[in-house]
Amino acid sequence: MVEQDYQEARLRMVEEQIRARRVTDERVLAALEKVPRHRFVSLAQRGEAYCDYPLPIGSGQTISQPYVVALMSELLRLTGEERALEIGTGSGYQAAVLAELCREVITVERFPEMAERAQRLLAELGYERITVIAGDGSLGYEPGAPYDAILVTAAAPKIAGPWLTQLADPGRLVLPLGSRYGQSLVRVTKREGRTSEENFGAVAFVPLVGENGWDGE
Repeated sequence: MVEQDYQEARLRMVEEQIRARRVTDERVLAALEKVPRHRFVSLAQRGEAYCDYPLPIGSGQTISQPYVVALMSELLRLTGEERALEIGTGSGYQAAVLAELCREVITVERFPEMAERAQRLLAELGYERITVIAGDGSLGYEPGAPYDAILVTAAAPKIAGPWLTQLADPGRLVLPLGSRYGQSLVRVTKREGRTSEENFGAVAFVPLVGENGWDGE
């Protein structure tokens, strides 16, 4: 495939997989139309980059289904002025989408080699407002706090205390919450020192590993 083919596939993806499922935030839709998802998967998988399912990216990790990326991004209600924290860099694709939607992104990845690979690719694609940190994302990243938005891209057994502490007030946290094998997509809103939770249906993510993840259970 040539770049024009990828662009056409990307536009079809947004229309048929995302807009058709009632993701309505035009900024999110524009971000998904812009970010070259095929660059975040292996050469062998590029023909599947815009298909309606997740893909393996090594180390037992995946790049999420495009619709799920769009939905989670929309749930953060980003306006363009926010500082965001992502837990689980993976390929770097979700971080790139977030960078199209907010002012600054810090993203934490537990696998150093994956963090380094994502950092190189994001720099190559011109994403200067993304900082990739190798570390335990279940602890958040305190040096950059507070964050207006936090996005967790691995299945969490609980809402980790550091995430709530590092979340600005007001702020929003979106995460898959539940067991290793099935979770609910949850948005936590922090306002005036109190938090509330909303459930947006069933999802399935790889387990969060770390002190406040499944290693710590």
